[in-house]
Amino acid sequence: MSNVQDIAWNRRRRLVLMAFAAVAAALLLRMLHLQVFDHEFYRDQGVARQQRVIDIPAHRGNILDRNGEPIAVSTPIDSIWAVPEELLKDQAALAGVADVLDIDAAAIVQKAQLAESQGREFMYIKRHVRPDIANSVAAIAAPGVNQLREYRRYYPSGSAASHVVGFTDVDDRGREGMEMAFDQWLRGTPGKRRIVRDLKGREIEGVSVIKAAVAGNDLYLSIDKQLQYFAERALDDAVEKHRAASGSVVVLDVENGEVMAIVNKPSYNPNNIANRTGGQQRNRAVTDVFEPGSTMKPFTIAAALESGQFRTEDIVFTSPGHYKIGKYEVRDESDYGWLDLRGVIQKSSNVGVSKVATQLEPEQMWEVFDRFGFGRPAGSSFPGEVAGYFNHPTLWHHVEQATLSYGYGLSVSVLQLARAYAAIANGGKLVPVSFVKTDEAVQFEQILEPNVAAEMVNMLEAVVSDEGTGRRANVAGYRVAGKTGTSHRSQGGGYAEDRYVSLFAGFAPVSSPKYAAVVVIHDPTGGQHFGGAVAAPVFSEVMSSALRLGGIEPDNLPDSDMRSIVLAKDGGGS
Repeated sequence: MSNVQDIAWNRRRRLVLMAFAAVAAALLLRMLHLQVFDHEFYRDQGVARQQRVIDIPAHRGNILDRNGEPIAVSTPIDSIWAVPEELLKDQAALAGVADVLDIDAAAIVQKAQLAESQGREFMYIKRHVRPDIANSVAAIAAPGVNQLREYRRYYPSGSAASHVVGFTDVDDRGREGMEMAFDQWLRGTPGKRRIVRDLKGREIEGVSVIKAAVAGNDLYLSIDKQLQYFAERALDDAVEKHRAASGSVVVLDVENGEVMAIVNKPSYNPNNIANRTGGQQRNRAVTDVFEPGSTMKPFTIAAALESGQFRTEDIVFTSPGHYKIGKYEVRDESDYGWLDLRGVIQKSSNVGVSKVATQLEPEQMWEVFDRFGFGRPAGSSFPGEVAGYFNHPTLWHHVEQATLSYGYGLSVSVLQLARAYAAIANGGKLVPVSFVKTDEAVQFEQILEPNVAAEMVNMLEAVVSDEGTGRRANVAGYRVAGKTGTSHRSQGGGYAEDRYVSLFAGFAPVSSPKYAAVVVIHDPTGGQHFGGAVAAPVFSEVMSSALRLGGIEPDNLPDSDMRSIVLAKDGGGS
């Protein structure tokens, strides 16, 4: 019996030993498999959980005015991000983060669960937070929650240049204005760096920079920041005074087409996201059109002079201040009697200019208008720039040639009109419009005979004389030329009798024109609506600022004042 028991015991012991040996062998085989065959896989998995490659944000280029004054700059700011899997491990810490960031914790959980299910190891919790909030989040030490240094756009000029500059979105990409037009130029190239995280997913060490970030390029605009401020103030005052719906001002350098100032009302502050809505952010001077009224009369007279059928001293009978073309009646504000072509412009006679226009071939008039750029974009490359509306003469109705002569039946932008007046001031040379400062010589197109352009300048200077409709556009010390305009607003297939567009377009100084400017006020309801009363004073104020800031010498001082200037330059003496 004892032998039988011993044999059984030995058998059980051998079985136990064999079992242990089998387990040991399995463990050895598993260790061999892990250390040899799957070594690289698990090593990579460990590294992946401790190390990751993240982007290094690039500094977006600054936008500066023509004198180097900042208009748009990028400032560093923190964003809060997390590793979804780590974040979900500590619901209490997650709730604390949500409370500090003023976000619904349930929304963060849902977002993290979705990101985790998609295999993502990165998710934003909140972009662009204040430094004090970022510090409060860091103090919670929530698992997997980190900070990322990014850049946010800031606009020191506020609303003053908002319609030109535009703005960027949360990812620092241009969404309006020059930010959008030159996005590729301004946008930098992000870099990459490798980081190490602790067991809670927090960054503990920057291991290496794989690729350095490259900053974007700076952009110098043609805009003069100071002139922008003065133009904005002048337009703001006029819109408020005349209880107008909106308004625009454009100032161009006559010789190179650079936009020195461009202002619109209503405006917006690009630093305030809530302001970036609808009509407030629209650059009306470039994207909106209107019927320009009497500001088109100079181009009609230019066509008449160029045709060879008319001379400046030719006279037109305008009495009794109205006449009919079929069923359509053309009217003047007064009975001006006999007027030469200079008087037609000076008095702004609809009757006179339409009688001249109807003696021209339609193609003659259309060709001159077309050469001045009406019906075509001004070429600024500004986002949303419009071409306006201007029919070919084969589509004109029997009265359309007459109405076109004084600015009805076509539509233009403020920028187009300013460019056309700059061409008259520039001796009949049309130059491209630019929002970017350039030191290179610009290409121009001779669109009007220089002698005709000179005659037009003389006629337009008469408009700003004491006998003209634009006398309130005068600038002390300078000779000014320009044209008033008042048009009825189109409405319901016709024209509203009590809604107006008030305009003044001109340039200075006449002796050597430097700047052209156009002022447009929409729907003035303060009792006055004529361009000479509403828009001309704004032109005077803006042009005065432009000439002063540009250091342009006066050309219309009394002899005693001019002698004082000469003596000051010569250092005194006789």
